[in-house]
Amino acid sequence: MHGAPDDPLVEALAGTARGERAAFATLYRATAPTLMGVALKVLRRRDAAEDVLQEAFVAIWDKAGQYKPERGAPIAWMAMVVRYRAIDRLRREARRPEDMAASEDDFADVPISPETVFDGRAKDVMRCLERLPADPRSAIWLAMREGLTHEEISARMGRPLGTVKSWIRRGLIDLKGCLES
Repeated sequence: MHGAPDDPLVEALAGTARGERAAFATLYRATAPTLMGVALKVLRRRDAAEDVLQEAFVAIWDKAGQYKPERGAPIAWMAMVVRYRAIDRLRREARRPEDMAASEDDFADVPISPETVFDGRAKDVMRCLERLPADPRSAIWLAMREGLTHEEISARMGRPLGTVKSWIRRGLIDLKGCLES
């Protein structure tokens, strides 16, 4: 989906490109929770994710003029900035033997990325989320908005890990189907 001209995020990003602090504040308030989820999904550590999110917002401030609405939604562009920063952080930390980087297996059970789910169609996403059964909806919300791992969601909800993974997988498939209809 392309960034619609009447999308408030497109306007906030354009204002940020012009150096408008109020537009940047609006952009931050509207996207920080989702982008924190992206950083947490990659880094798996809140402290590192917070650092990366701060670095990413500095980069977004500096590079806002490079965003092209015809190429995609603002949240997708911003999520990629965060994701690349997080991956760079993992690479830097991998050079230090005491730190552990995420493996591909950590991401194997995630069929859709947060930037795909939250690609500027927040109202559509919320409408489709509301159609899901309560448990899958809660599990997806905890993963996407709070950045919790499947293990953390399992502990918080008091349900087996396999059940939580199934809820998230089936819920995301249903969510994707709803968004495509």
